[in-house]
Amino acid sequence: MASKTSLIKLTERFVEPFRVSHGKHFRLRDHDPGNTRGLKSSEHARDLLAEGIELLAEMQEKLYAEDRWSLLLIFQAMDAAGKDSVIKHVMSGVNPQGCSVHSFKHPSDQELQHDFLWNAVQHLPERGRIGIFNRSYYEEVLIVRVHQELLAREQLPPARVTPAIWRERFDAIVNFERHLARSGTVLCKFFLNLSRAEQKRRFIERLEEPAKHWKFSLADLQERRFWNRYQNAYQDLIRHTAKPGAPWYVVPADKKWFTRLVVAAVIINALNDLKLAYPRLDAAQCRELRRERRDLLGEK
Repeated sequence: MASKTSLIKLTERFVEPFRVSHGKHFRLRDHDPGNTRGLKSSEHARDLLAEGIELLAEMQEKLYAEDRWSLLLIFQAMDAAGKDSVIKHVMSGVNPQGCSVHSFKHPSDQELQHDFLWNAVQHLPERGRIGIFNRSYYEEVLIVRVHQELLAREQLPPARVTPAIWRERFDAIVNFERHLARSGTVLCKFFLNLSRAEQKRRFIERLEEPAKHWKFSLADLQERRFWNRYQNAYQDLIRHTAKPGAPWYVVPADKKWFTRLVVAAVIINALNDLKLAYPRLDAAQCRELRRERRDLLGEK
């Protein structure tokens, strides 16, 4: 097993190539969904991931004990890109008490009575905890942009539904994320970059294996018809919302074993940058603990 220091240095290899901190000139076509950074063996990746999960569990305990920072992980992707399995595998060693997952589905009637960021605010992680958004408020500049008829359900004043609405939502998101960062919430935003060919392969696999039928929805096939529109929408949102304090990680998703490794590496590096440590007691508290210890040892 690698030392903590060497493992952290190793993970940097799987972070920087996929980080987008300045999105102005971002082009999705420049990012290969099949990239594995030269790793040929899924077994090697699994070994690294196992070590990373162990280190992540230790870091999460310090995050919880220190109770100063929070970590928000946002996952966005096309259907079948593997969001659920990434969350399941990478977070498998984390204490459930310090972690929460919220899946953003079709907005409820209550959610539609509020602004598009309202639901996200209700589920932000507390200090010391990790929050995971499986999809997020970014759906408001993705599916709602691809299917603009959905705007009618949001009961917006007609004067507010203008051609500038998407730029205005990008501005709102950037300001919201800047506020979170200033308040001690570290953001890691993942776009799992799946190729169209690999999505087709996974869809067919689900259709041919009865045990995977539950994963399949006819709506997935219908959305696939809008592939190019979604790709353009993802490119545009990354261009407008990738900032140094809230970067996007465009993670290759054609090889699930590599996707998991990159996501784990990003989280480890983000927590490592916080220089987390267990709280230290002052002299008076240490003396009190020593007295309590003596009393316990002296019990009959």
